[in-house]
Amino acid sequence: MGRRSSGDDYKFLQIVDARAALNQKVNLIGVVIETGLPKQSKGTGLCFFSNNCFCTIKIIDESYPSPGISVNFFAETMDKLPQVLTVGDIVQLSQVVMKTHGPEIYALFNKKFSSFAIFDRKDNSNFLPYQCSLKYHAREQDKKFILGLMKWLDDHQIDTGLTDLHSLKEIREGERFNLICKILHICEVEKDKWMLLVWDGTDTPPVTIKTKLEEELENPLPLQSVNSPLPRDILCTLPPLGTVLRVTIDRCNEKLGVNFLKSNRWVKLINIRCELHTALWHAVLMPFTKLCYLSDEDDIVLQRMRDHDERRKSKWGWMPLSCFPWPSDITETDYPDVPFVSLMRVLVNPKVVGKFHCVVRVVAAFPWIVEDFRSPSGVYRIRLTVEDPTARIHAYLYAEDAEQFFDGYPSVYALTKKRNLLLGTSEGDDGSEMNDYSRNPPWIRCCLKSYHIDDNDVWGSRNFRIFATTLKV
Repeated sequence: MGRRSSGDDYKFLQIVDARAALNQKVNLIGVVIETGLPKQSKGTGLCFFSNNCFCTIKIIDESYPSPGISVNFFAETMDKLPQVLTVGDIVQLSQVVMKTHGPEIYALFNKKFSSFAIFDRKDNSNFLPYQCSLKYHAREQDKKFILGLMKWLDDHQIDTGLTDLHSLKEIREGERFNLICKILHICEVEKDKWMLLVWDGTDTPPVTIKTKLEEELENPLPLQSVNSPLPRDILCTLPPLGTVLRVTIDRCNEKLGVNFLKSNRWVKLINIRCELHTALWHAVLMPFTKLCYLSDEDDIVLQRMRDHDERRKSKWGWMPLSCFPWPSDITETDYPDVPFVSLMRVLVNPKVVGKFHCVVRVVAAFPWIVEDFRSPSGVYRIRLTVEDPTARIHAYLYAEDAEQFFDGYPSVYALTKKRNLLLGTSEGDDGSEMNDYSRNPPWIRCCLKSYHIDDNDVWGSRNFRIFATTLKV
């Protein structure tokens, strides 16, 4: 049955009744459970508008708590589209038209005669919307319907219809997945090319390195999955524990309104695609990606933060999650009792000079031929590319530190075996590599020290060296 306001014939339909009112104008009040990212429309089968801005929200009410109904909005500019702050907020819709597209029944917002208003689900003191369209007119009679939905929500768990909600530790290459995460930062990496930095406190899993050792000369493994490194002032705002995932926009979807996303908010990202760029995890927002902003008091958010806080306070919690219960024993350090830190913690250390105990994988070496590990004068000088779930950096093995690492000056055969073990390369009986194209380097313990080589540019000339570490094979 419909909801009728007292004193006149202005009527709100429940969703279950509105679904039967095809091609009719109806008024609805619902709870927002999902929103689509705004984008530039080129006209679709859903409507007759073109060259407008478009977005979709999904709403429920007590008559239709699952799976909900979509409402499609069109407007001249993106700022006129609804911008829902949190899943569970309430939207009031007037004069929307019920339509079908294939088997789907949806409501169409027509900018010529429809209106909307969005209310904070937790604010029942004044019933003022935090956003409304130009044609919206507040009515005293509407308050009781909004209040009724608020009371229903107090006793109702919102069901978004998603059972496969993942954390970053569960992602897989090439798959679409749904992620609960925090948007830490949004930046423009190139003109009209945007990137999101998201985080959930967990680590992405280690991946197989699919580059040949000799490629490090002409095509070295990059340190980031995108071309533009983050400025240090942004880097220092990121959590030092847990993977910060780079998320970009699908190239075919450049008109997506990413600049309307909000940083420092927890969100459900629905239907994003996971990729690997140079053995680094990356995600892509697709044209069909949806999202729901979550409250900081949401049960899932609170659990993620509790798990992260427990890990951060643990003496050994800074190890990568995938190396538990302990990293490989092929290395030992002179400071075994010093707690580990992540590479991100190393990068954001407030002082240029520092010493750190880390668990890393060695994913590349330059030079890669062991006969070239030492200069003509006999001094070791090797650049290793090391990574953990938080960062990838270059770390040098030099002079006496490398002597300790390799236990002096072993034969070419012995040094080749050490290199292959360190880089995760399978080898033949003679110690030569058999398959260096698909490598799974082990997690190892090492000590890192940072230093600078230019007093006039201490941060710009900051480097890292491995020291106080011995490869035991």
